[in-house]
Amino acid sequence: MKIYHISRFFLKFPRFFFCAHVNEPLVNGGKLKVLTFLRFFLTKCKKNVTILKYLKKNNRANRMPKRKRKPKDSQPAADAVVEEEPCLRQTSPLQLRYYGDPVLRKKAEPVAEITAAELQLAEEMLITMYATGNGIGLAAPQVGVLKRFLIVDVGEADDEEYEPVMLFNPEILSEEGEIVAEEGCLSIPNVTADVKRPEKVVVEGINIARERVRIEADGLLARALQHELDHLNGVLFIDRLSGLKRQLLAGKLRQIQLAERPGGNG
Repeated sequence: MKIYHISRFFLKFPRFFFCAHVNEPLVNGGKLKVLTFLRFFLTKCKKNVTILKYLKKNNRANRMPKRKRKPKDSQPAADAVVEEEPCLRQTSPLQLRYYGDPVLRKKAEPVAEITAAELQLAEEMLITMYATGNGIGLAAPQVGVLKRFLIVDVGEADDEEYEPVMLFNPEILSEEGEIVAEEGCLSIPNVTADVKRPEKVVVEGINIARERVRIEADGLLARALQHELDHLNGVLFIDRLSGLKRQLLAGKLRQIQLAERPGGNG
């Protein structure tokens, strides 16, 4: 009965009780213990709903705070793949032109006569292509020359009998089939994509001996010839991609456009 009378006192003078006891700065969880005990006690007595609401509110407020999330580390993990900015290399004897250079979007002019200048261009383009270490084709606009001339070399490095295809004024006479394969470009470094092209082509042009030749090509040779012929018409392999694929490559292409140009080109 003594406890009952005490509880009646608390219920009759709740303001006094809270001011004198609950709001005092107790340490070591004292306030939390008092609130927890009173919530249990008054729940049993069912005497005052208002006090119960107050106790529940203060009990929640005095719980252990949740651990805060650590901010994500701005530094990449050790095994993360970080894309490096494209390095537009300086090449010789001719300088490659890179994506964003206006000359790559211009249509090359037919060669009216194969002179010593055209033969020198052919030789220097071949040396420039081999110097890249991974090129299998090169068109004159890729070195800033708007002439319809291309080089393709898909032979093995140890094949001494294979001769590169070198054609002035090339044109496709016929196409056959369809195939999808991965392509890259010396003028668009570090960018590759699957491109759909005819599987077989017949190409005609004039070689460096000034002879008109016809080439029936398939496989990699057919693809390389079509790729370089596109360059002569101001077309890049990325132009043959769908809008979604182009969008996925937009970041890389933008980096190439903004990269520093060797030799002040572009």
